[in-house]
Amino acid sequence: MRTIKLGSSTLEVPVVAIGCMRIKSLDKTEAERFVQTALEEGANFFDHADIYGGGTCEEIFADAIHMSDDVREKIILQSKCGIRKGMFDFSKEHILESVDGILKRLKTDYLDVLLLHRPDTLVEPEEVAEAFDLLESSGKVRHFGISNQNPMQIELLKKSVKQPLVANQLQLSITNATMISNGINVNMGNDSAVNRDGSVLDYCRLNDITIQPWSPFQYGFFEGVFLGSDKFPELNQKIDEIAAKYEVSNTTIAIAWILRHPARMQPVTGTMNTIRLKECCKASDVFLTRQEWYEIYRAAGNVLP
Repeated sequence: MRTIKLGSSTLEVPVVAIGCMRIKSLDKTEAERFVQTALEEGANFFDHADIYGGGTCEEIFADAIHMSDDVREKIILQSKCGIRKGMFDFSKEHILESVDGILKRLKTDYLDVLLLHRPDTLVEPEEVAEAFDLLESSGKVRHFGISNQNPMQIELLKKSVKQPLVANQLQLSITNATMISNGINVNMGNDSAVNRDGSVLDYCRLNDITIQPWSPFQYGFFEGVFLGSDKFPELNQKIDEIAAKYEVSNTTIAIAWILRHPARMQPVTGTMNTIRLKECCKASDVFLTRQEWYEIYRAAGNVLP
């Protein structure tokens, strides 16, 4: 598994992150097999959130990996907080309480990375800064980031937060590529030119923030998977054609398409199927040509100006 630096940190992470949102769907044996498969593939970066399964996903993961000091040294743990029922909460009190709960459920003393989960419009950057300072000084969190935030929201946080924000989780797939399309269609009058995120892709590249694409196989907002879907015949035909050339699966090509972008992104998988997990990890070894990347982009219905 290839590695990259996470944002401006010195933390070396695999280019594919393993999302654990659905691990609750596995029984004990399946969960152990899933985690072990990831480790065998060199994918030792595990992404969590305190809302996944109401916290049970973190507990299941800790049991599945048989958490111990020895195991902890070999893995990288990321979790997120800030989403509550019917609201978002970036208050100092909630962040600190959430991290304590996360650490308890994961059976560890520290997180490698903590992300603020979606924007809280009532955020007080000074409170976030106080929480981050306490978490860093206590050794409970080593690196910090955000998710689904635009450049000005990040700049607002940075006004008070002194720690580098090393990652930003954003929705991105071949069929959900607005952050790419608005950069391709600059100064055009079509829908693809609409800038919906404040040029977050360029901003993250300029500021050494690693983008972690979530739902890399979804179209719409959890409407379904585009691979094998009758809604995307041209896209699937093109992906299958390129997959055959590289002798890999269509799953591998979908992840390789994201990895080909020079922003050096770290896609977050969501599958609990060990075969598909291996196919995702194999994308680390596939480097699409510029022509192949654009062929896939256009096959998804994206139009070049």
